[in-house]
Amino acid sequence: MRQNPSFAMTDVAELRRLIDANPWMTLVSHTEDGLVASHYAVLLDDDRDDLTIVGHVGKPDDLIHGLGGRELLVVVQGPHGYVSPGWYGDVTAVPTWNFVSAHLTGIPELLTPQENLRVLDRLVERFESRMPAPRLMWEPPNDPEYIDRLEKGTVGFRLTPTKVVAKRKLSQNKPVEVVETVIAELSGDGPYANRALADEMRRAADARVRP
Repeated sequence: MRQNPSFAMTDVAELRRLIDANPWMTLVSHTEDGLVASHYAVLLDDDRDDLTIVGHVGKPDDLIHGLGGRELLVVVQGPHGYVSPGWYGDVTAVPTWNFVSAHLTGIPELLTPQENLRVLDRLVERFESRMPAPRLMWEPPNDPEYIDRLEKGTVGFRLTPTKVVAKRKLSQNKPVEVVETVIAELSGDGPYANRALADEMRRAADARVRP
């Protein structure tokens, strides 16, 4: 991802917020057969306060990626969406795409079966807890034998990135009045309405005006 200093995202707290809010990620490896990509839900490591993440892949994706033996790129995709040139007013302009994204690179550490079970349990709890009647991993009708088979079919990993490239392209290079117009359009009911992206733009705009 080409970096532009004015769009760079470096604050660890903001990066953790981005990772936590957007757990569905793309895992990319360079193998002897070329590039390979997979898609999995990933979480922040709750024992750390940095950008360490934990997750799992289903077998045989661990072998396909060479998990634990080579570098892994994890792509975090935050809110993104189309920005019309018509929102800039009567000036020369072309369309663009606003977005927030981060690339985390490192060699992952493979988890023990016990650690993997804890990550699987956290993943289920994270998403199932919003349901009116949550079905958590260890609750009936699931039994220990079923959970054991589940764990054996997956490989857990922990990745502490050695390289982080993150970008927040949210019209920071535009006048304040244009930014406000874009936020208003994204917050409306038009064909490119995008509340999540509007909220990110508002957050970034408010941060720029704080003393």
